[in-house]
Amino acid sequence: MDVPDAGGVYPPAELCSDRQASSSPGAGLDKQQLYESPCSPDRQFCSSTTLGEGGIQYEVRGEDDAPKRTCLVCGDVASGFHYGVASCEACKAFFKRTIQGNIEYTCPANNDCEINKRRRKACQACRFQKCLTVGMLKEGVRLDRVRGGRQKYRRNPEPPYQLHTVQAKKPSLEENTLLRHLMKYEPPMPSMPLDRSIPDVEYRTVSALACLFDKELGNFIGWAKQLPGFGNLVLNDQMNLLQSSWVEVLTLCFAFRSLSEGGGGGGGDASPPARAQLTFARDLTIEEKVARDCGLEQVFFQYLRVVERLQPLSITEQEYVLLRALVLVNCDIAVENAPLVRSMRDTLMQSLADCVAAIRPASGAASHTQQLLLCLPVLRQVDPVVKQFWINTRQDGKIHMDKLFIEMLQSQAR
Repeated sequence: MDVPDAGGVYPPAELCSDRQASSSPGAGLDKQQLYESPCSPDRQFCSSTTLGEGGIQYEVRGEDDAPKRTCLVCGDVASGFHYGVASCEACKAFFKRTIQGNIEYTCPANNDCEINKRRRKACQACRFQKCLTVGMLKEGVRLDRVRGGRQKYRRNPEPPYQLHTVQAKKPSLEENTLLRHLMKYEPPMPSMPLDRSIPDVEYRTVSALACLFDKELGNFIGWAKQLPGFGNLVLNDQMNLLQSSWVEVLTLCFAFRSLSEGGGGGGGDASPPARAQLTFARDLTIEEKVARDCGLEQVFFQYLRVVERLQPLSITEQEYVLLRALVLVNCDIAVENAPLVRSMRDTLMQSLADCVAAIRPASGAASHTQQLLLCLPVLRQVDPVVKQFWINTRQDGKIHMDKLFIEMLQSQAR
């Protein structure tokens, strides 16, 4: 039987944001033990009970119009007093996991992230700090992980009883600390003029594209190091993520530039228009005919598919920046520190959802986020086509390819 932790009370049998409550919360327990604080002489009651006239105890849980306590950490409905303060099941479980696992978190911004019901998963460091600030007691958590029993400590009486009110506050881009951080390190579109001294147009185009890829790979590595949490990974994990995602990241980059510069095809037609073109750099735009002449036809149409997938979404720069960071940590590879990579991915997902909610109408924000995420499999389909083209080009030996570019290609064959 699932016995409550120290200072905790059983939640109602309903789904909470982090885990599901017990289906029979009071089974086997004395009712007085369930609802009274074991160390409080004035018998403070949890949010499932209150006192009426004459000190009569009665149930209020399930009454839609009855007052309910608010979780002092995130503002959700509190399920009772946990570790000394009124809190919801999600924050109770989060605090317990953190103390029992002796977990240390790092804030991606300035340790001042807003913690509310919507954003409580966005920054674990600030959420834990708020747990401590409102009075959650570390000593209330059983470090031996043994279920059962209650430790004797007094609930924090401050702040006083609060009424729970639902506030549908629309997120703002200014509050999105991760987005603000990434935007500061967003590299500008590079310039890559064609070398007009090379008479062969096909050779000149592919040569310029090879130089661009090498330059973009250098920018990609520098940008990845600015992603919060990436520098905390061991070097082997960093290299595996970079080597596995570089094609997808650059594909998204080129597709977004093509949208921004008015390139791309006709929005999902089976056959792209004759004048379809892609923008790779400030001075490097390739049309379909040139791509065919250079042997870039398959790569060109794979890129064009991504453009046509993004085109109806009218993706903004903010959404693009977060989606690109998500591509980096969304690789299906084995890493040594999988929990940190998973935490980075969850944080980026939440930040992207908040970004979309701040930009789009409330009625379509969730759907738009889903449509953005559905573009990720399309990016992955481009990967083998692009790599095979450049492997063949290197074997041909006619095009100069820099060392970094070659190393990234060779890493896939190891």
